[in-house]
Amino acid sequence: QVQLVESGGGLVQPGGSLRLSCVASGGIFSRQAMSWYRQAPGKQRELVGTIRSGGSPTYADSVKGRFTISRDNARNTVTLQMNNLKPEATAVYYCHSNGPWGTGAYWGQGTQVTVSS
Repeated sequence: QVQLVESGGGLVQPGGSLRLSCVASGGIFSRQAMSWYRQAPGKQRELVGTIRSGGSPTYADSVKGRFTISRDNARNTVTLQMNNLKPEATAVYYCHSNGPWGTGAYWGQGTQVTVSS
């Protein structure tokens, strides 16, 4: 059983930055593909980006060049660095893992990001 705990959300002004972290427990972290999703009010949850061990992260077109996903396998942590934030980035951000066998779907509790002046 994989458990994910996000942190780092908050209120930021447009153009500002935030860094989200997700700590995983359970399973072998290095085997897990880790993703960040977000869900804005009244909208469907959407994929922000994914990082696999040994591979380059991939991103949604809407965040390319502004968001960066990284992972630290020694600390079972994945981070989402968000720069030049726009109001449309306001959402609950979720950490996701496909589990140590690549067939699971594990979610964190979510962390609120609000971009507003």
